[in-house]
Amino acid sequence: MGGNVNVNETNAGQRIINDREFALRLIADPTSAEARQVVEAADGLRSETVGDSIHLRGLIEFSNYCRNNCLYCGLRRENGKVSRYRMTPAEIIAAAENGAELGYKTVVLQSGEDPAYSGDTIAEIVREIKKLGLVVTLSVGQRIPQDYELWRSAGAERYLMRHETADPLLYERLHPGQSLVKRVALLKILKELDYQVGTGFMVGLPGQTAETLWYDLKLAGELQAEMVGIGPFIPHPETPLGQEPGGTLEQACLMVALTRLILPQALIPATTALGSINPLGREAALRAGANVVMPNLTPKKYRPEYEIYPNKICLGEEAAECRGCITRRIESLGRTVACDPGHNSIWLGRRSGS
Repeated sequence: MGGNVNVNETNAGQRIINDREFALRLIADPTSAEARQVVEAADGLRSETVGDSIHLRGLIEFSNYCRNNCLYCGLRRENGKVSRYRMTPAEIIAAAENGAELGYKTVVLQSGEDPAYSGDTIAEIVREIKKLGLVVTLSVGQRIPQDYELWRSAGAERYLMRHETADPLLYERLHPGQSLVKRVALLKILKELDYQVGTGFMVGLPGQTAETLWYDLKLAGELQAEMVGIGPFIPHPETPLGQEPGGTLEQACLMVALTRLILPQALIPATTALGSINPLGREAALRAGANVVMPNLTPKKYRPEYEIYPNKICLGEEAAECRGCITRRIESLGRTVACDPGHNSIWLGRRSGS
């Protein structure tokens, strides 16, 4: 099967999944004319399926403690140069209140895998934030299924847990003591609990190949993920991979585009990591099929310490400044900030029985 992708075909995404030769050719050369055409086509499909509005998610990074020792992450357990912090429940709720006042409809509670926050503690935080009329997304890693069930009952609607790489051997090498099989099993449990589930992966990881990235796309499609986050690998100097080359904007944006073709209704963020490797990185992703941006609501005193990767943008801005800046950037693209919570339409249809 050769030639260009025609997004007017109902099986455009399936072609990328099934036509291995075509997909690998695209992924291997993200700057080719063919790849650029796919990016344009994906942006057109984005406009047709999820519209021109961009959904904002206020990010609250409430703890940088982590029990894991992932080779690429600045929050890894063995990085002794991190100044660790934990926000109190009152601080987390206050940050969410600030977000509500700034017009956010959704907050994302994100942390390292920090067992100091019990399932009951997080559930109570979710209940208090729900009183503000906000949608709650959780991103706290691998927990027991009973915690996920408790948090869903408390009102959390979404859960983000990127699979990072669909290559099981590479996954185990990058995540000592962990397995891709367990990660995917937990993602499936989250689906069964009626969360809108977000997965995703890094682009440019040491040891990654074009075929690895193709499997990342296939896994996101198999999970029918409601959300998919894609960002470049950015080497952190205090990790074992600190001297490796990072991922590129072009390759990450191509993977955003291919994801849009595979999952037309997905919520796909223009990640902060893209803005950290290129001043216009988020805008590039929004032109490649993305439709979500996640400005930071974390109190300014904590932000520099949530250093998953170095040179992260927006560390010195107050939440109101971030809100104004991203709105101006969105409007510069001829797009608008959405006024609704931005639920995945397939998830909404499933809940209504339609």
